[in-house]
Amino acid sequence: MPTPTPRLRIFPRPQDDFELETDSPAVSIRLADLYPLLAQAYRDNFVWLRDFEEDELLVSNDLFEVVRAFSDYRPSA
Repeated sequence: MPTPTPRLRIFPRPQDDFELETDSPAVSIRLADLYPLLAQAYRDNFVWLRDFEEDELLVSNDLFEVVRAFSDYRPSA
């Protein structure tokens, strides 16, 4: 007796899920896991990194404030 063939079942995506997906990050990742990889890719001039240069990242308000303050920091002479 042949084994039954599995059937692909397709379910419609609720509209709310689609809107959420386009308005928020798709994956959560710790900065501690991300920055060594980005630093190495930048240092070694990996071409794929340039593919994402225009992408926007969602960061916490406190990280944004620290980065903004750091970018305005000018070391004294």
